[in-house]
Amino acid sequence: MSPISEKERKIILEFCHLLEKSKQLFNGLRELTPYGNKQWQAHFGRTFDIYAKLWKFQQQYRPILDLRYGLKRWQIGEIASKIGQLYYHFYLRTSEIAYLVEAFSFYLAIRGRQYYNLASKEAKSELMVKKLRYYARFIVVAILLRQSEIINELLIELEKQIVAYGQAYDPNDQAEWLNVLEEVRAFLNADPGVTILDPDNNNRIVTLSGRLSRHTIPSIERTLQMNLKLQDAIIIGSGTQLVKFSELTIDMFRMLQNLEWEIDVPIKDPSVDSPHASGETSKTPKRIGVPCAGGNVNPHKYLLFKPSACQVVTYVASTINELPQKGVLLIFISADGYHPHQNTHPENYTYDIGGLITSSKSDIYRDYNRETKSVNSKYKNKHILYPGDLQPFTRKPLVIIVDSDNSYAFQHISRTFGLPLLVLMSPLSLPGTINDRSTQGSLFTLFLHNSIAGLCNSCEVFTINLETWEKCSHLRDVFMKEAVRLLMRTRVDPTYHAFLGCEFLRLMILRYIFCECTLRLHRGFRARTNLPRASPPLPDELIENCDLMSIIVDIADCIGVREYFYDPSAPGTAPRD
Repeated sequence: MSPISEKERKIILEFCHLLEKSKQLFNGLRELTPYGNKQWQAHFGRTFDIYAKLWKFQQQYRPILDLRYGLKRWQIGEIASKIGQLYYHFYLRTSEIAYLVEAFSFYLAIRGRQYYNLASKEAKSELMVKKLRYYARFIVVAILLRQSEIINELLIELEKQIVAYGQAYDPNDQAEWLNVLEEVRAFLNADPGVTILDPDNNNRIVTLSGRLSRHTIPSIERTLQMNLKLQDAIIIGSGTQLVKFSELTIDMFRMLQNLEWEIDVPIKDPSVDSPHASGETSKTPKRIGVPCAGGNVNPHKYLLFKPSACQVVTYVASTINELPQKGVLLIFISADGYHPHQNTHPENYTYDIGGLITSSKSDIYRDYNRETKSVNSKYKNKHILYPGDLQPFTRKPLVIIVDSDNSYAFQHISRTFGLPLLVLMSPLSLPGTINDRSTQGSLFTLFLHNSIAGLCNSCEVFTINLETWEKCSHLRDVFMKEAVRLLMRTRVDPTYHAFLGCEFLRLMILRYIFCECTLRLHRGFRARTNLPRASPPLPDELIENCDLMSIIVDIADCIGVREYFYDPSAPGTAPRD
């Protein structure tokens, strides 16, 4: 081989400089505050710019880098993987689904070009671990985009890679990777809520998007009161038994989709020369920083898995502080309830009747028992999130959704400052006649995500055919339009009118009405604690409206579960224990 030229030496030095700089900036992202909407943008932009420059540089000088530097294919794949991660984290920061599609395209290209193909041939296991992590990240993105066909392929490939990992290196963490695989499978099994089969296509499973589209939201005649917009959402998942994957419980997954518009962005084939694909001939990655979803802007979201009560308050305070005028914050909490010793004379309902366990249950009880052994019981558990902890934040418009066996405690948050406040609460318990599927996700959250799936689950139906689904969908749309009409004509608390102007909140309120209407009519949900609640409450004349209940019964007829429901035309419908 001829001696290296000065030009080649400079190219190699510049590549090494860009590579090192990119690693430094990427690692610096971990030090950024996870909350707040402004501080992170400048650093994120610099990091992306250096990776775009590095990507373009290695494309331009690939022959020299291959020959003189010894550039390996897995190193190219590592750069592409980092760009995919940047796109994914930018999606988390902005809620722009188009960035999720960009991440998917890069991950898809890595797989198509087999950048990590020889990972198991390396002497050390580090590269194989990177390959497994790449698969895990790819699966997360594919699940968020509901790419069902490729998810099944990735699971098969991941299982083979885990086996190869064990055979090549006999590692201590192989069992952990097998557990990751089982978590994904359990998550996917729970995800649809109800499986829709197409009998005209060999009983193919139909995948539906859980995101919003214009045709799923009934229009409304706007009034001057309807001037609020959902700006931010904090989605908290802490249920100990819920299936999860990558710190995303099934309830969190369903709720985050409720807060995103569906966009039609084609996913590029990695073999195509495209700015979205990361092949040898592809262009520079698409610049981040500009919203991609046209006029439909999604609210910004924080996803918190088992946060401490202090962390929850910190995130809420930071978000409220930056909330613009006419902006709304939504807080969704899926967590086990904390029930203190019975207090027959509570003085402060926002603290005396308990709260939610948002972090580790075992740690909370262990610490509390130790700290209160010789202390007067008047003190509250510092690890619990109490309704009163959220009271100061009612200085801004607030929507709180609580899915817990102690959800009713949150009805005592008051509108101290006179601003719109809506609290939607799950039932405290489900009837004993319903099989326990709590690990598959909460029935209440399922209703708020997919009303028909919620009704099916309440009647122990978990599979229906496509034709039935389409009939039910039409009836559901009729229900929603009628519910909007009734909301505008019935005397309801002005809070509802304030939130109805926002499409995300309008649909959430309508799905809540569908849920309460269904469960009030359901023969199995006899106890008052089996029903959801809203604060301020919706009037009975709306929830028990004959037209709405008749549509529920028509949907039940389509599914074949009419016997589960009372006759809405009969007097004394739905007695309560």
